[in-house]
Amino acid sequence: MSDATETDVIVLGAGIAGLWTALQAAPQRVTLLTGGRLAAEASTAWAQAGVAAALGPDDTAACHAADTIAAGAGLVAPAAARLMAAAAAGEVAALAALGVPFARDAAGDWHLSREAAHSRARVAGIRGDQAGAAIMATLVAAVGRAAHITLREGWRGLALLPDRRGAGVAGVLARRPDGGLAALPARAVVLATGGIGGLYAVATTPAASRGQALAMAARAGARIRDPEFVQFHPTAIDVGRDPAPLATEALRGTGAVLVDREGRRFLKDQHPAAELAPRDVVARGVHRARQSGRGAFLDARQAVGAAFPDRFPTVYAACRANGIDPRQQLIPVAPAAHYHMGGVATDLCGFTGVPGLFAVGECAATGAHGANRLASNSLLEGLVFGRRAGEAIGRAEPRTIAPGRADPPPNLPAPALQRLRQAMSAEAGVERCAAGLARLVDLIDDLTARHGPADPLVAARFVALAAWRRRESRGAHFRRDAPTTDATAQHTVLSLADGVAEERARPALAAAE
Repeated sequence: MSDATETDVIVLGAGIAGLWTALQAAPQRVTLLTGGRLAAEASTAWAQAGVAAALGPDDTAACHAADTIAAGAGLVAPAAARLMAAAAAGEVAALAALGVPFARDAAGDWHLSREAAHSRARVAGIRGDQAGAAIMATLVAAVGRAAHITLREGWRGLALLPDRRGAGVAGVLARRPDGGLAALPARAVVLATGGIGGLYAVATTPAASRGQALAMAARAGARIRDPEFVQFHPTAIDVGRDPAPLATEALRGTGAVLVDREGRRFLKDQHPAAELAPRDVVARGVHRARQSGRGAFLDARQAVGAAFPDRFPTVYAACRANGIDPRQQLIPVAPAAHYHMGGVATDLCGFTGVPGLFAVGECAATGAHGANRLASNSLLEGLVFGRRAGEAIGRAEPRTIAPGRADPPPNLPAPALQRLRQAMSAEAGVERCAAGLARLVDLIDDLTARHGPADPLVAARFVALAAWRRRESRGAHFRRDAPTTDATAQHTVLSLADGVAEERARPALAAAE
């Protein structure tokens, strides 16, 4: 089962954060494991709008940071927001230098769009809704040219190898493409496996994203911060597909509006910014319109109309594939699990506190998103903190390791996974309550007793338990039975202690400072 080749760094996951970390980790030798073909399972390739950065003449990094902090509802670490916003323009320039074809105007300046909760137009995009795919294509090519990176496609990380001396993590247990197991020693491991959308019945992310990083890191002794905060994108295209195609927020930034069956703009009564309110507000508005039977639809006929195929080709193709012509028809929409603000607790260089273990991208909780991610800060976070993690690893002194043994986690049978996904959407979705969350925890415990502590069950229990214990509404976490927000913001920090999730509350903003 062992693989004698020792590498300096193993990166699990090949989205924007994993690839950027791998590129920046030179001169350390990096082995990049991706469960399928490179970029095939990465959420990045599905991202539509772009990268947020203060690139316009009326914008500043301080303004971007302030918008990020405001959107995060009291749980953003100011140091993380300021660092991310200050580095944003440089990261966009770095991608452009690699060949990413960001849109520009006739004068050659950045063409920027505005999205919800941004006070300025600051999203650098590519042909309306193709940013993620274009960025991934460029990064994949760069990885292919990088002599210090070895790519292993079809190798899926299963568990972290412990150091026999009790000194943290010493590699990865992986499943090879032929189905066999291989123990891969490494001085550092970077988790970049994405979020938890696959734990929900309706999501806009790859179905394979089921919180693996949370389970793996927790078993190694890492802390999980704020897992209850799950962002639901308000405008997934409601055509019964799994995963659900996405109608990018850039459509609303362009002027598309949300209406019910009668054509009434229901968000105008709920927030001064209407369709450009923070995502949690818009998601709840769409959810309630659907629950009431009035339905929810995105109307882009006036804002985009005949220009749809050229301006938003990905959304246009998804609509047409499902019998909708968005130039002339309303687009039925529903909230869908989209992004996990919580994750493995890290510092500002991706370090988890467990020797040899780093986390970057959506699976990490750096403090940059708080209780509600600001639109288009996700790709940016992967770039900024991926670079910082890669550079920190690249300049680190080599660790001496003594890899121990690890067992693969149990599999969760498909029927049990489907029960979990349905329950997560019903009880830990856009709106929650204590009774429903208690039922969810009970179900997870029952499934665990039957099938063992599979990764999806471990990750889902973190979300459900944290949501049950947070008896307030804050950001993306809305409790019907506790709709007000506490005066003092507190982080949730969970760990696995003898197999039991244990909560610790810390004053907000202390983490990641």
